[in-house]
Amino acid sequence: MKTNRINRRSLLLLAFLLVASSVKVWSQDGAAGIQEADSQVRSYFEPGTNLMYAIGAVLGLVGAVKVFQKWNGGDQDTGKVASAWFGSCIFLVVVATVLQSFFGL
Repeated sequence: MKTNRINRRSLLLLAFLLVASSVKVWSQDGAAGIQEADSQVRSYFEPGTNLMYAIGAVLGLVGAVKVFQKWNGGDQDTGKVASAWFGSCIFLVVVATVLQSFFGL
């Protein structure tokens, strides 16, 4: 009966050591995976930033047309519309710039 307990303990210890060693191997592969994911995400930031600049430019053009239409129509809230469109364009440019500088690209 004692040999049966010793065999169980040794098998349990062996299983624990195998699991512990495999966790260390997985963590090393995990670090490489995280580095790969980091490099892939960083590769998307420049095109994303350029896309945000392009969206800001399109919004600026659309906003300019809207403000011009309101101005020609004699609307009283032309200043509000102009500031809203201008603010949205500035916001997109600032967000793109801050993201680019925050992630050090």
